[in-house]
Amino acid sequence: MQKKLVFIVIVAGLVGGIIGSAVFVRPAHASFFDSILNFFKQEIQSPFSENATSTRESSSSIPLYKPANDYEEAVVSAVENANNSVVSIVISKDLPVIEQCPYNPFPNLPPEFNNFFNNNFQFSKPCEKGTKTQEIGGGSGFIVSEDGLIVTNKHVASDEKAQYTVFTNDGEKYDAKVIAIDPVQDLAVIKIDGHGLTPAKLGNSDSIKLGQTAIAIGNALGEFKNTVSVGVISGLSRNITASGASYGSEDIRGVIQTDAAINPGNSGGPLLNLRGEVIGINTAIASGAQNIGFAIPINFAKRAIQSVKDTGTIKTAYLGVRYIMLDADFAKKEKLSVDYGALVRGTKDGPAVLKDSPAEKAGIKAEDIIMELNGEKLTADNPLAIVLQKYNVGETVIFTIQRGNDKIEFPVKLEERPKNL
Repeated sequence: MQKKLVFIVIVAGLVGGIIGSAVFVRPAHASFFDSILNFFKQEIQSPFSENATSTRESSSSIPLYKPANDYEEAVVSAVENANNSVVSIVISKDLPVIEQCPYNPFPNLPPEFNNFFNNNFQFSKPCEKGTKTQEIGGGSGFIVSEDGLIVTNKHVASDEKAQYTVFTNDGEKYDAKVIAIDPVQDLAVIKIDGHGLTPAKLGNSDSIKLGQTAIAIGNALGEFKNTVSVGVISGLSRNITASGASYGSEDIRGVIQTDAAINPGNSGGPLLNLRGEVIGINTAIASGAQNIGFAIPINFAKRAIQSVKDTGTIKTAYLGVRYIMLDADFAKKEKLSVDYGALVRGTKDGPAVLKDSPAEKAGIKAEDIIMELNGEKLTADNPLAIVLQKYNVGETVIFTIQRGNDKIEFPVKLEERPKNL
């Protein structure tokens, strides 16, 4: 029995030793295998780590392109720069108050007949009971001087019997007075009594390109002031005929076309570039179209603005001829020697050369073809009226004229356009 116990103890000791050895060796084996695994991991991961580092370094050296963010920031910045210069114009007028008044449709009947009905016939008709100042329309404009000169459209400020009220972006209200109306372009300058106002920055409309961003701001529908719409310049040097109930129809030449939404009430407001500079004056929309609007180039207005600042009126240079702008088809039909320029020709409205005009004084005659003005070629897309607006009253300019087979240069001193034209 004792021998059996000794044997069991010996066997248990041997088993315990083996188990103990296994327990104490396992960490060693784990450390060994871990080392091997870590080695391979490093060998496998290190190329990818290098590539990741290289990629990060490469991407950090190239600036990220953020078109949406950059574009939005540019639009927002342009609007913020111009917003305080944009005004809403409310047009009001004293209109008759019409009510329904009772009346007797049978005033000549015998008295006994009227007495029979107790003079109560219950008839009424419209009648005027005094007048009341009522809002009849609205438009937009933008400030061009710290003391309150504002540019807008002529058709916004053309009613001499109306009153004009200006609301600035900060909510201030001013009575406005019409200072000057441009006899040629759809432009007007009005004035409010202000000081320290923010004039708009005027850009260069000669430098605009098709496809560049255009931002329109104005008093949309005469109700939503400083409404912003964004589009592109979709056409240049368009010639249009604009019409309205209050001013009839008017030919407007050389305008900018844009798809930035222009609504009634936007008239007279600015068309901006992404720098917040005014490049045009919103003036008309194409009826029945989707987002086809037109703006007068700001360069056409700069001379009028300066004229008002200097003289208090808009003085427009005047030549004094009636003419037809030539194209190839018309020149071929008329068998003319050139196919561009302004053909001086009379119409049913009057003679080709107006009496006592600068053109008559310079010796220009009917059927002359004015080809150039100070070296600038005159074409259907660049007509005489547009080019003439670049010059001041009193300036002497050189006209290159085709007369028969002869090409002649005429110096002409421009005069102020007569009030009756």
